Amino acid sequence: MKATSLWKIYPSGESSIQAVRGVDVQVEVGEMVAIMGPSGCGKTTLLNILSGIDEPNSGVVMVKGKPLFGISDNERTQMRAENLGFIFQDFNLLPVLSAVENVELPLLLLGSSASEARSGALEALKSVGLGDRSDHLPSELSGGQQQRVAVARALVHNPAVILCDEPTGNLDSSTSDEILELLLVLNRERDTTFLIVTHDSKIAQRCSRTLHMSDGSIIDDVRHTEEE
Repeated sequence: MKATSLWKIYPSGESSIQAVRGVDVQVEVGEMVAIMGPSGCGKTTLLNILSGIDEPNSGVVMVKGKPLFGISDNERTQMRAENLGFIFQDFNLLPVLSAVENVELPLLLLGSSASEARSGALEALKSVGLGDRSDHLPSELSGGQQQRVAVARALVHNPAVILCDEPTGNLDSSTSDEILELLLVLNRERDTTFLIVTHDSKIAQRCSRTLHMSDGSIIDDVRHTEEE
């Protein structure tokens, strides 16, 4: 994923707010990149642009060599479905569906058969340690288990990048550590690429890079070694 010269400006009365200002960012295959910064610095706006949820005023986002903007809404929806995975702070699971039904949704939307989708979803749940909870509804799972289901849903179609918005924000410290370790294992063993907006310095320190934002701009790009 590569973004060049991204700007996002919101009108505010007689003035305007420059939420994202000339941002350039590139995430390589297999990287685990954190985005940190104070509230209101533009982290979530940048993530929304990189995920195709919000459109920039100017700039380019490329996913696997193809532009995410300047195409039709249907084309962008298809690109997002094929190439991106999402993990949210609030899990965003459908409450009337079981764990396996939540996880198989991306595959069904991409045209997989019911049997292929079910098989892939069960395998994804096993990979996050929930093979024995596939028939449970979200309400029957703990917060940490619900987030594991969300992780399985994000990776089930092998996306180019998984974008995470405060993935441990609604979890206690112990469960947060468990989810962080899960993401690290997926990154290491499956070469899964992650871009993570977080306030948690523990997550940032375990990533391969941390991008620090302030006033809509990336002000620092720090690479971490395994020893850190």
